[in-house]
Amino acid sequence: MLTREGEALKVVGPVNINSVAALLKQSSGMLNGIQVVDLADVTEVDSAAVSLLLEWRRQTQNTALRFTNLPASLKSLADLYGVADLIPQ
Repeated sequence: MLTREGEALKVVGPVNINSVAALLKQSSGMLNGIQVVDLADVTEVDSAAVSLLLEWRRQTQNTALRFTNLPASLKSLADLYGVADLIPQ
């Protein structure tokens, strides 16, 4: 689930293969003006989470989007795939 609080987008719950399509659809129209994506309340991730963050970066390429409170498992996956530099914190 996504909620917007000013210039921040909060992600709550699992971000995995089962939820990413719905999160991507829900985020449509929500990303305009977003500066920060807060992942503090994410409960589970898999490689689909990395893809989602990269897609959000692509969609907001004209802003300085950054991600906060990345779960350790998500950081590990980003490092494994060699894309950690593309997910600014």
